[in-house]
Amino acid sequence: MRVGRLAVLVALAFVLFSAGGLTAQAPLPEPLEFRAIYQELVEINTTDSVGDTTKAAEAMAARLRAAGFPPADVQVLAPHPRKGNLVARLRGTGARPPLLLLAHLDVVEARREDWSFDPFKLTEKDGYFYGRGSIDDKAMAAIFVDTFIRLKREGFVPDRDLVLALTADEELGSSSRYNGVRWLLANHRTLIDAEMAINEGGGGELRDGRRVVLRVQTSEKVPLSFRLEVTNKGGHSSRPERDNAIYRLAEGLTRLGKFDFPVALNETTRLFFERSAALRAGALADDMRGVIRTPPDPDAVARLSADSAFNALLRTTCIATRLDGGHANNALPQLARAVVNCRILPGERGEDVQRTLVRVLADEQIKVTPIGQEIASPPSPLDPKIMAHVQRLTDAMWPGTLVIPTMSTGATDGRFLRNAGIPTYGVSGLFVDATDNRTHGRDERIGITDLYAGRDFLHSLVKALASGSS
Repeated sequence: MRVGRLAVLVALAFVLFSAGGLTAQAPLPEPLEFRAIYQELVEINTTDSVGDTTKAAEAMAARLRAAGFPPADVQVLAPHPRKGNLVARLRGTGARPPLLLLAHLDVVEARREDWSFDPFKLTEKDGYFYGRGSIDDKAMAAIFVDTFIRLKREGFVPDRDLVLALTADEELGSSSRYNGVRWLLANHRTLIDAEMAINEGGGGELRDGRRVVLRVQTSEKVPLSFRLEVTNKGGHSSRPERDNAIYRLAEGLTRLGKFDFPVALNETTRLFFERSAALRAGALADDMRGVIRTPPDPDAVARLSADSAFNALLRTTCIATRLDGGHANNALPQLARAVVNCRILPGERGEDVQRTLVRVLADEQIKVTPIGQEIASPPSPLDPKIMAHVQRLTDAMWPGTLVIPTMSTGATDGRFLRNAGIPTYGVSGLFVDATDNRTHGRDERIGITDLYAGRDFLHSLVKALASGSS
C-alpha cells in the first residue's frame, strides 16, 4: 500500500472513531488495525524508570482475546507489578514442536527535552514514524500481535503451535532480576518451550534508499565489564609524589587503547565477510576476501579494523567507558577508577579476557575485577531451511537484496534462549538507513513503507515456518 493512500485511510479512521462511526468491537481494515496496535504500544511508556510493561502486555492481551483467542491461551505473567510479560499461543496440529516469536516491550529512557517530538506519542512526519520503541522493539512486537490476529482470522492451522512472548527488561539484560525471558525460562519454561525462536538482532540495511542487505543474526558477543582500580596513600597536593594513582591508571589505559585482540572468525562472521565482498567493489571487497584467508592477510585486517563496525566483527573488543579519581582539589588521589566494557566473541572466556587486560595494562597496582555476570551463549546453527525461507521471501519482495548471517556486537535476549537449548534467529525484515540508525537515540524512527513491508515479510515467514512444507 502506498504511503499516501495509507495516510488517507488513517485519517479517515480517526474521523470515524471521533464521530462514533466505529465501535471498539468493529474490526478496522487490516493495515489500520496494525497501525492502531503499533501506536498503542509506542504510546505506553515502558521505560524502567517510570514505565509499565504490564500495561502494554495487558493491552496486547485484550486485542488477542477480542480476536477470538481463548483466555487460557493468553496470559500476562509478572514477577513485579510493572514488569509484566505476555505469553500467547496459537494452537496447531502438534506435528512439530512449537515456534517461539519473541519481542521485548521495554524501551530505553527518553527525555522530552532531548527530542523534537514527544517520545511517547507516535508522530508521523515526512514518511517516517517517530517514537521511542518505533524500531526497538515495538515494531516487531506489534507485527507479531498483528500476525497472530491475521492468522486467526484466516483460519490458518499451523503444523506446530505458535507461541508469542512479549517480555520485560531486555534493555537491562542480565543486570535485571525481572528480565522477562530469563524469568519465564526459570518459572514457566513449558509455556515458551520451542524448537526454535524468531527474535530481533537481525535487520535490513538501506543505502541511498535501496535495500542492500538483510541480516539473519545467529550469534552475539558477550558483554562483560571490568573495574580497574589503583589505590594510593595520597597526601597534600603541594608536595606531589611521582607515584600517583591517576597517572598509573592513565598510563595503563593508554597501553590498552593501543592494543587489539587477535582476529578470530567463526562460521557466521566468515560467511558475513565472504558474502559482503559481493556487495563491495575495489579495495574493500579485496580486503573482505583477504580476512577470510588462512592465515588472514595482515594488511587487509589492518584496513578493515579502522572501521569500527568491521573491527567489532573481527575480534573481542575492550574499551574504557568511565573514569573517575581523587577526592579533593588539593589532595593527591587515594583512588583512581575506570570501567572497561568488553564485548567478547562467542567461544572465548571472560577469565581469559581478564588475564589479557592484566597483561596489557602491565602494572601490578592496577586491580582488574569483573562487574556483573558473564553470560555466554552458543551460536545457533545456520539452519538451511530457515535461510532458504528468508532468501525466498527476500527475493520475492526485494530482488537483488543480499541475505547474510551476522553476529550481533550487542546483546539480545536470544542468549538466554540459546543457553536453554532453543536455537534463536534474529530476523525482522525491517530496514533502516545504514548512515542514520536512531535505535536508542534521539528521534528514533522508522520509514512507514519499511515498517509495513517488514510486517508482510514476518507474516509470510512465520506462516512458512509453521506449515507442513517447511
